[in-house]
Amino acid sequence: MISRRDFLQATAAASALLGGGVGPLGRVAAQQRLSQADILRFDPLGTVTILHVTDIHAQLVPLHFREPSVNLGVGEVKGLPPHISDAEFRKHFNIATGSADAFALTADDFVSLARNYGRMGGMDRIATLIGAVRAERGDDKVLLLDGGDTWQGSWTSLKTNAQDMVDIMSALKLDAMVGHWEFTYGAERVEEIAKSAPFAFLAQNVRDNEWQEPVFEPRKMFERGGVKIAVIGQALPRTAVANPRWMFPKWEFGIREEDIQKQVDESRAAGASIVVLLSHNGFDVDRKLAGRVKGLDVILTAHTHDAMPGLIKVGDTVLVASGSHGKFVSRLDLEVKDKKVAGVRFKLMPVFADAVTPDAAMKGLIEKVRAPFASELSKVIGKTDTLLYRRGNFNGTLDDLICDAMLSERDTEIALSPGFRWGGSLLPGDEITWEQVTNATAITYPNCYRIQMTGTQLKEVLEDVADNLFHPDPYFQGGGDMVRTGGMGYAIDINKPMGSRISQLTHLKSGKPIEADKAYTVAGWASVNQGTQGPPIWDVVAAHVAKSKTVNVQPNTAVKVVGS
Repeated sequence: MISRRDFLQATAAASALLGGGVGPLGRVAAQQRLSQADILRFDPLGTVTILHVTDIHAQLVPLHFREPSVNLGVGEVKGLPPHISDAEFRKHFNIATGSADAFALTADDFVSLARNYGRMGGMDRIATLIGAVRAERGDDKVLLLDGGDTWQGSWTSLKTNAQDMVDIMSALKLDAMVGHWEFTYGAERVEEIAKSAPFAFLAQNVRDNEWQEPVFEPRKMFERGGVKIAVIGQALPRTAVANPRWMFPKWEFGIREEDIQKQVDESRAAGASIVVLLSHNGFDVDRKLAGRVKGLDVILTAHTHDAMPGLIKVGDTVLVASGSHGKFVSRLDLEVKDKKVAGVRFKLMPVFADAVTPDAAMKGLIEKVRAPFASELSKVIGKTDTLLYRRGNFNGTLDDLICDAMLSERDTEIALSPGFRWGGSLLPGDEITWEQVTNATAITYPNCYRIQMTGTQLKEVLEDVADNLFHPDPYFQGGGDMVRTGGMGYAIDINKPMGSRISQLTHLKSGKPIEADKAYTVAGWASVNQGTQGPPIWDVVAAHVAKSKTVNVQPNTAVKVVGS
């Protein structure tokens, strides 16, 4: 049983780096107030340390990534972390406005804070932090786990068929991982890596659809600090819905709650003192699951890209949310007494690139894997006069840019862009390079289609995605954000039932309502249908940016949200 004292220590706010706002300080002053020692400072507990990274999306080098200003919850989780943002988030976690943690974890004043604090992430910086913790605790006490969405999200990962990230994670001496976007490289490639990599690829919930046999190892037992730790893997349950099923036609997914309980019970019987679910369910799914599956000590959650500087406790289970894009490394120290978890201490370590010394060996490996693509990646296509960002339930200026590109380059009336959460942010004045375009578009099914859709079909698409995001039962949610629209506005009431959330569909160019029976020319990308025709989306976006030379994307006001 975790004591109240240890839990309060574990959930203390992460805003200890600066202790206050930076006010008018410039970047040099801000950098001087940040240090690697501050990021690593930690009062160790017990004999076991778990390090967790997740949703890196193949980002090898530091970047900007703006957290969402809108993250809405429905039903029982409305207004609960992670469904709070900006001032409300800072108040909840006691984070000072203008501080380093405010920049890392919230969205407002992002541009000025980004100029003060610089980029975050970088696998060479992550390697430094992991190495420092191992040096402090000893290799025999540290377990490194990855929550998935690691192999996909960059041009180099796409062109190397994920080998760049496999090499990087192998060099980090990763112990185990789970998957989601990994499966979009196809069944054969994923199985090849799972069998050959020096780390475990775990997924208790993936089955062969003919014999219902496990495809991957469901769990693995580790010993750290003299303690047996069972790690159970949980891939995204809705992978076959969210991504092209034809890429893994013989596999079934699902939550499989009863099977998780069986894995927990078997782990305990095998002598595990700590049982960890290494999950890619998404936070709300894991929160519900934690109240239903007994005997889980820790859920390392992923998929929804939530970064929280405190633990969430459900019964005797603690949930850890470690963010995305390499911005954070979570450290969880556990004390075990009488073969049970007796104490836990936690820190979400922000990876400020200017404050952390790059690990020399990892830096060299990154340069090596990027070298064949260096000239391509650095090619300047245009620039932006406005902040380009993706993350948010409804709108993101980077997705608006993608929609603008489809409208112009594919000559359509309406554009649909999936609510993906991955892809770096660009500050006003930044050059738009090939790397930045592909960081937001690099997938294995990139074709930009051009089709006819009726108003009824457009509403059905919006309703379907809205239910996936705002269904009151987390087990029916798939994560992701709302599909982005170009050339079309609408209103959404997130609290209404399926089929009734979307209204007031409007064709923006004419100002007229979208007619149910009228056909409209529509462009989109990332279709899950096999054989989709059209140019890759990165070429569509690059052509549009090159013609524009300088892009200026204003906030999208065409989506009206009610009931939030």
